[in-house]
Amino acid sequence: MDWQAMWLSVKLSSVTVLLLIPLALIVGRALAYHQFKGKSWVEALIMVPLVLPPTVVGYYLLVGMGNQSWLGQWVERLTGQQLVFHFSGLVIASILVNIPFAVQPIQRAFETIPKDVRDAAACCGMSRLTLFFKVELPMVWPGVLTALVLCFSHVLGEFGVVLMLGGNIAGETKTISIAIYDSVQAFDFDGAGTMSFVLLLFAISALALTTSLSRRLGGHLGHSSR
Repeated sequence: MDWQAMWLSVKLSSVTVLLLIPLALIVGRALAYHQFKGKSWVEALIMVPLVLPPTVVGYYLLVGMGNQSWLGQWVERLTGQQLVFHFSGLVIASILVNIPFAVQPIQRAFETIPKDVRDAAACCGMSRLTLFFKVELPMVWPGVLTALVLCFSHVLGEFGVVLMLGGNIAGETKTISIAIYDSVQAFDFDGAGTMSFVLLLFAISALALTTSLSRRLGGHLGHSSR
């Protein structure tokens, strides 16, 4: 078991979730409540990482954040550190790749809130901020938790984008999925099997949790509509 790679993967997943979930709450709520021209294109753009091969996404991120790009050059001038082959680059890539896993469950959760509930809260004089924290957020927490679990799990097992953008630098970009690949390449099937089994158990647990939350959200919707 490569514990350094495992810790790096958990760290990457945690940082990604902490940064992405607040953004997904803003975007998901806006998409759920507002109709505007080009909305379907915005939703399609959000879902692109689901259908593109990870290597293609990794290639575009490598080009967009590399030393030849304006973003890569600006960050390097500002911080003295390049984005590619660095943990910070993996964080940005993980956020972009996991946007659909975060936004979609949260958007669907906001869409289950009856309009009359929000109207009643507004009639009581609640500000938008109070309405969000005291009414909406407690009602959409299953969707938020589902997004959190899906994003954490997906980042933990991401391979293609990580390899394209971060390479294989121990302690910096070598995640658990890269460690499994290295073990297979070195014919260390026992080590690869152990790490793969850990990820398998985590994946099953995550899917069971998201399924349970989806049912709970559906039950909550049915109860609210009566």
